[in-house]
Amino acid sequence: MSTIGIPVDIQLTGESPGELIATAQEAESAGLARIWSPELQRSATIPLAIVAGATERIEIATGIALAFTRSPMVLALEALDLDQLSNGRMVIGLGAGVKRLNLSWHGADYDPPLGRMRELFDALDELIEALAQGRDARSPGRHYDIGVVGFRRTAPAPRTKIPIWLAAVLPGMASVAGSRAEGLLDHPITTPEWLAEVLRPAIARGAERAGREAPSVAGALTCAVDDDRDRAMRAAALTVGFYATVKTYERLFEMHGFSSRLKPIRKAFLSREEDALIDAVGPEMTERFAAAGTAEEVRERARASYAGDCQRLWATPPHHLQSPEDIAHWQTGICRAFGN
Repeated sequence: MSTIGIPVDIQLTGESPGELIATAQEAESAGLARIWSPELQRSATIPLAIVAGATERIEIATGIALAFTRSPMVLALEALDLDQLSNGRMVIGLGAGVKRLNLSWHGADYDPPLGRMRELFDALDELIEALAQGRDARSPGRHYDIGVVGFRRTAPAPRTKIPIWLAAVLPGMASVAGSRAEGLLDHPITTPEWLAEVLRPAIARGAERAGREAPSVAGALTCAVDDDRDRAMRAAALTVGFYATVKTYERLFEMHGFSSRLKPIRKAFLSREEDALIDAVGPEMTERFAAAGTAEEVRERARASYAGDCQRLWATPPHHLQSPEDIAHWQTGICRAFGN
């Protein structure tokens, strides 16, 4: 268990295979519970194959893999491979992503995202179990109508069920998590109030409709740990400013009274001037959406915000306008704040 009473997870970062392994091993040595591999600069899955054999205890997870850009069969095969490589430590983390990215970057169908995600979960669960058990697979649907007959995967599977988590920022996808997922992965820019007032009721509705218990929730928090508080605040402000430019999150910022800052933040962001973006965000907004300061300060903020209401915490480093060396520094700080 971590220093805040619930498992703490970290993000997988690194510019080279060696750095990926170093990040994973540092997190494992610190006693952190799970390492989430994002999908943007890299694939969400290949880095996990690199660190699987270099670690022994820490869970490995896609965090998140874009759900609609792979077929259910590819997702199942990748998950089974990674589960074998890690001796049963694999967790699947999926997310819809934004529509434009799916259409323009990947040429992937997106609409309707909620119905598509429900069918994907059903198909993926069925495929993993069928392939692991050595039987045919069938998962009917409008978006994914899956039927696998006669094929038998020969590679051994450590288990027939692999946990599938779903990332959600808005209530619609949170309801899907409630009805299908092992857990909901929160977004690092959200707040405990957003989670309690917007996402949890949707999770509960989805679970009730599906006749099941509500799934686990991983709260998420951007953490900038440094004894130099000014450095930590600047890094955190840049990342908050980055997310404040995304229209998907407008409702979140409006809920907390920061709607008037969004236009100046977008202007500063487009100027590419670091100080302008930091000033546009300001300390009040930075502290509302991130934790910045010493290890003890960040740890206490995380404990107060999430330890009583969430089953785990995903601690992420500041990333916007941060060098690889900066990100490695923030990752070490997270291990120091939450490690054994």
